[in-house]
Amino acid sequence: MLEVNNLHSGYGDLQVLWDVSLNIAEGEFVVLLGPNGAGKTTTLRTISGVIQPTEGRVEFMGSPIDRLDGHVINQLGISFVTEDLNLFTKMTVRDNLLVGAHAVRDAKKIRDSMDYVFDLFPRLEERQSQLAGTLSGGERKMLAIGRGLMSDPKLLLVDEPSLGLAPLLARAALEALQELNRRGISILLVEQHVTRALAIAGRAYILEHGRIVLEGPSAELLESPHVKEVYLGV
Repeated sequence: MLEVNNLHSGYGDLQVLWDVSLNIAEGEFVVLLGPNGAGKTTTLRTISGVIQPTEGRVEFMGSPIDRLDGHVINQLGISFVTEDLNLFTKMTVRDNLLVGAHAVRDAKKIRDSMDYVFDLFPRLEERQSQLAGTLSGGERKMLAIGRGLMSDPKLLLVDEPSLGLAPLLARAALEALQELNRRGISILLVEQHVTRALAIAGRAYILEHGRIVLEGPSAELLESPHVKEVYLGV
């Protein structure tokens, strides 16, 4: 579904990624791990078209997307749930969700997507007339993920969904992503909590200093001496 080959990217004269390659098959749940500043968010921003690579290639469903604008990539089926959420705090929950469907012209498809989100997150249905700015931290995460689903994506890019949440809510956010994957949506997740992330993802990549240093099935990486020493403190 997604092929990232020899990607170099950054911001102006600041290069963040060097020769990054990764892939996601249809229906997969893949996690991108690494310390702060490793380039994880930059990877997602480059795939989603927020920034363009200086070198390398990104293909989605067999077609190059690395020179396309972000809104075009979204219409092709990639939705990006950012770390900072970018919610419209003075708009209702329902209106925030509708913003996520701005490029969808089929009213029935929008209704179906709304029903899908409310089925996944019943709390959002209860709060649909409430201003987004009055939601709790966990509810805001739900809303950001829900808004990302309103465009009916094939691939969901999710940046740090558990950041800033209490452990119980963080677990709930990751479980929601698991459920989405069970329903057929492919997911590329950036997450700081290594053990939690490897427990729910099928495969993982480790990014350090802008380069992929390890990759493989999650179960194998949990047994990796490098992962144990650097990330698990074993």
